[in-house]
Amino acid sequence: MNPHSQLPFVTSAEAPSARLVHLVACEDQAAVMTLLGEHAAFLQEQGFSAKDGAFTLLPDEGGVGAALLCVASVRSNDPDAFGILGTALPEGDWTVVLHGLEALALESALLGFCMGAYRFGLGEAKPRATRMVVPDDATRLVALSKAVWFGRDLINMPANLLGPRELAEMAGKALVHRGASVSLLEGDDLRRAYPCLAEVGEGSERKPVVAVARWKAREGAPRISLIGKGVCFDTGGYDLKGAAGMLRMKKDMGGAALMLAVMCAAIDVGLDVDLELRLGCVENSVSGHAMRPGDVLKTRSGKTVEIGNTDAEGRLVLCDLITEASENRPDVILDAATLTGAARVALGPDVPALFSNDDELASLILESGKTMADVMWRMPLWHGYDAWLDSKIADFGNVTSKPMAGAITAALYLQKFVPEGQKWAHIDTYAWNDGGRPGRPEGGEVLGLRAILETLSRIHNNS
Repeated sequence: MNPHSQLPFVTSAEAPSARLVHLVACEDQAAVMTLLGEHAAFLQEQGFSAKDGAFTLLPDEGGVGAALLCVASVRSNDPDAFGILGTALPEGDWTVVLHGLEALALESALLGFCMGAYRFGLGEAKPRATRMVVPDDATRLVALSKAVWFGRDLINMPANLLGPRELAEMAGKALVHRGASVSLLEGDDLRRAYPCLAEVGEGSERKPVVAVARWKAREGAPRISLIGKGVCFDTGGYDLKGAAGMLRMKKDMGGAALMLAVMCAAIDVGLDVDLELRLGCVENSVSGHAMRPGDVLKTRSGKTVEIGNTDAEGRLVLCDLITEASENRPDVILDAATLTGAARVALGPDVPALFSNDDELASLILESGKTMADVMWRMPLWHGYDAWLDSKIADFGNVTSKPMAGAITAALYLQKFVPEGQKWAHIDTYAWNDGGRPGRPEGGEVLGLRAILETLSRIHNNS
């Protein structure tokens, strides 16, 4: 794994001489003027303006004595607003002081610092030189920070080092350590249980593995089933991707990384929910054994599907897992996948698409996302497009020939495996930061982590 994965946090006892990071609400002009007044000449010389996102280092006799970041109070719940702290603070220990911001800004600031400080590399690790003091009661902060870094590490890991077995074993190790029970299915057992998923992996020498984990809080707690698409590399199969389209396909297991990170964080926080997790870990490759366009596959549900495009493999992985999850009738099924480019065309890289057959569940997820500044956008399960998945030789196809509404038709395909009355939501995510910006270094990203964790917390509170 990433040798840089030691969180940059310390306790106040470990950092008695930590320098101050002043976080100031732009709207609180009195606080701004008091702080700026002490350094008026310096800041005037620097041309500093106390606007949202403005950051500066404040001098003392020995060099840098403190730091100042101005944040609009409406963004005080958004870790991205504080992401610059992860790269702009000099070496040493720092502690946050709030001015005119609500107490919740402290967790956001520390998480934003941690998200910004993340780095991935497989070379020799160097000691982390910039650290932040965290309060003693920082259980959720530490759980979220660990989950973000763990999920990012998984997505960033090169596919030659993280195949289906490695992903499943890493999930097992992380969850067994937290007290969950984990089983790994492969070979003939996997083919019998998940026949459609098994076909996706036939083209690769690295055969599929399904990880199933369970963690029980108490008898009678809400039962939540989490499902993640774990395609460790996606060539597209016989419908081969171009070179540019294949370049980032190590991230096609981003849904599995997200849901694994969610379960780790939920256990660490101690949420009072019963959790099941299913990760379909597989590689979509090309060989004489790979599935072909025109093949008809049988699913766990007994329904048959005609393969119109081998590069629409994620839904073939998920459908068997959804079928199995629904057999146990959980209160909620949540699945996540890097499923379609169409969702990115509609919403861009930062906003996962949310589909749900239940308005109450969808509203809960959306409101949780707003609270945690981890937004999603609901898209329709428009059944007028159901006929686009019709097949002449199977129950339905895995794609439509129409060059539109690809995210919707993918979600409609998945819904065919959700029984009537079963609450279900599907998250179509990008799992990647293009370029790089404060708090969001280029590479893997667990978009939706905070929103889903808050959703689980609210389900627990409402039960």
